[in-house]
Amino acid sequence: MQLRKVTAASAAVLALALTATACGEGAAEKDAKGGSEGGKGTITIGIKFDQPGLGQKTPQGYAGFDVDVAKYVAKELGYSEDQIEFKESKSADRENMLSRGDVDFIAATYSINDEREQKVDFAGPYLLAHQDLLVRADDDSIKSAEDLNSKKLCSVTGSTSAQNVHDKLAPKAQLQEYPTYSACLTGLQNGAVDALTTDDSILAGYAAQDSHKGKFKLAGLELSNENYGIGVKEGSDLKAKINAALEKMVSDGSWDKAVEANFGPANYENEPAPKIGDIKK
Repeated sequence: MQLRKVTAASAAVLALALTATACGEGAAEKDAKGGSEGGKGTITIGIKFDQPGLGQKTPQGYAGFDVDVAKYVAKELGYSEDQIEFKESKSADRENMLSRGDVDFIAATYSINDEREQKVDFAGPYLLAHQDLLVRADDDSIKSAEDLNSKKLCSVTGSTSAQNVHDKLAPKAQLQEYPTYSACLTGLQNGAVDALTTDDSILAGYAAQDSHKGKFKLAGLELSNENYGIGVKEGSDLKAKINAALEKMVSDGSWDKAVEANFGPANYENEPAPKIGDIKK
């Protein structure tokens, strides 16, 4: 009897260990390793929920360029749209979400840099963005970052974009801190601030919203290079498969269609689709 009790307890411990191991590995990653047939289960993808034009949760579902890229990649991995579970990936949480296996991959304005590459792997890049300025459509007084001297520049709490402009290019710019980009846009519209700065793709997404069409314009400055990549867990076999999907998305014209659909109304002059592995410093 004692032997049977020990054996049963050991079996229970083994079962728990196997369950814990499975929880730390996404469904798509297991598929990539041959653990199951692709497309039979679900795939969990991290996106932003609050960035119009890129990743936004709406009453109708999820929309934006990153969402379109994620759906295309998932399709190439063998998953239909109804097998996708989107999970909000806030900037500060992305590396932890990947390392814990909370998501299979992340497409969320995720700029590739040396620090992040120490923690996760990146497929791509799939979009080259630049830090830029958004100004009122009828304002022709800001043609360079230096023109921001003595003007009010909107700074979103927690963002370093405006501070970088102030420190490096326009030391006399007056930084005005707002809680969200939407609040900055309201301030820009009513004249409380003169400009808003962050990635041009994010600015274009906001400017392309129906409620903002025709009110704002991009200054067209390239203040930095932001190489958006798709984050995967370090060592994941998904990286190569995602790179192949991104190359196909460009070659069959789906990439251009996604750019026009999400950024077109803002007259966003996007860079051509970057080549896989080509990181612009």
